[in-house]
Amino acid sequence: MDADVIVVGAGPTGLMLAAELRLAGVRPLVLERAPQRRNTPKAGGLGGQILQLLRYRGLLKRFAAACTDPLPAPRFPFGGVHLDLTRLTDPPMHALPLPQPRLERLLEERTGELGADVRRGHEVAGVSQDNAAVIVDVRGPDGPYRVTGRYLVGCDGARSRVRDRAGIPFPGTTYPEVNRLAQIALPDTVTVLGSGDLDVPGFGAIRAGFTRTGQGLFGLGASPDSKVVSLYTIEDESTEYDDDIPMTVAELQGSIRRVLGADLPLGEPLRLSRFTFKARQAERYRDGRILLAGDAAHLFPATGVALNAGLLDAVNLAWKLAADVHGWAPTGLLDTYHDERHLAGARTMLHTQAQVALRRGHDPAAEALREVLQELLVDEQPLRRMGALVAGSDIRYPMPGAHQHTLAGTFAADLTLHTGQGTTSVAELMHTARPLFLDLADRPELRGTAQEWQERVEVHTARTDDRPTDALLIRPDAHIAWAATIDEPADSAVPALREALSGWFGTP
Repeated sequence: MDADVIVVGAGPTGLMLAAELRLAGVRPLVLERAPQRRNTPKAGGLGGQILQLLRYRGLLKRFAAACTDPLPAPRFPFGGVHLDLTRLTDPPMHALPLPQPRLERLLEERTGELGADVRRGHEVAGVSQDNAAVIVDVRGPDGPYRVTGRYLVGCDGARSRVRDRAGIPFPGTTYPEVNRLAQIALPDTVTVLGSGDLDVPGFGAIRAGFTRTGQGLFGLGASPDSKVVSLYTIEDESTEYDDDIPMTVAELQGSIRRVLGADLPLGEPLRLSRFTFKARQAERYRDGRILLAGDAAHLFPATGVALNAGLLDAVNLAWKLAADVHGWAPTGLLDTYHDERHLAGARTMLHTQAQVALRRGHDPAAEALREVLQELLVDEQPLRRMGALVAGSDIRYPMPGAHQHTLAGTFAADLTLHTGQGTTSVAELMHTARPLFLDLADRPELRGTAQEWQERVEVHTARTDDRPTDALLIRPDAHIAWAATIDEPADSAVPALREALSGWFGTP
């Protein structure tokens, strides 16, 4: 085999997958048809649950240091209304302003440090598979060649050739909207008022927030302390745009003129992007030895969620592929990738399609719906629940076995852990992406059971304040595979733990 896993696509999802595979001791080969990283910022940053996962890998500070913009307040658009999470002391959703080219550079640096093979300018021309391998025909700079691997993962975007060659249906809807987004400086002739509104010569005031007209939607985010503003337009158009041709300032000005009726003077752009909205999800994320992740598996009709979903796909999949490559994967482990991430994708599709209904409605009933929702989002409980939904932190994967603890299937909280060697945390222990067993109540019978799997599972004894459970079994993707209730009898806890260990990590 030329590689254990062939990854097609060196966007954020493909690079994250390669890094996670290397952490798990697997040899990935990343094939990218573009000869160099694209400069077009398709996404302007990261948000949601992936930020917590990056912290668990010890990467969040490094990524945050690469941000040139200050961290934004937790306010997020939701279908023409706003989620103002600044009202919460511990918001469930945060964002990191990291344009996609810079994110890809950081991820490629990470894969290089871990020893992954990333080949740019190498285009996949053909894919086939049998019971033992995947065979890929490649057109490279020096001519055609063939590589083989145990598995292939398509991280090659919305027009995925891997998905097409695997014959995986990609049903859904394409909405007749064109969205234009910019972070751009304003000339001195335009004044940013203390309210965040703009005073435009010859036009008057343009108010902050969303303005809906008969021609579309205009969004403005501005601060009186800065001449850099965020602008957003949505129009219904039938034009087919080439994603590889970047948007210009003149194109944005034309869209603002059509939607708002204003000739808005603009200066130098920091970011310009154009995109359409699609709601599509692959019927299955696996076909034999071929799997899908990221935009190849799902497209969502709202901003700010695609990278979160794609990178979490990669983290969920990597350790399961590694288990199979290393020969200890229990039966059905790899199938749980589809089960869990298709569920998560459907959850994301739910709220992004709800945003479509809110955004595209123009009659009085739609206005009433937006007004009622905005009123509900003043209250803490619905605001917190909606924030968790958008962040993807409300996902609870279904876990096998009867009478599961309420924590099973959820993302592990970052507990502070007091050990004989000092103080650590769940986040610090997850840096190596190894499974963890945490004995939080000095239960030797549970600890002894877990130690039978110590070649694959790290076993730790620790104390924590306000312990939520007596013991936790945490998967490499930071989701809880099993938990013991406080003072749970050994005759029920030990068999349940053994079942969870063998179900996720094979025969000891």
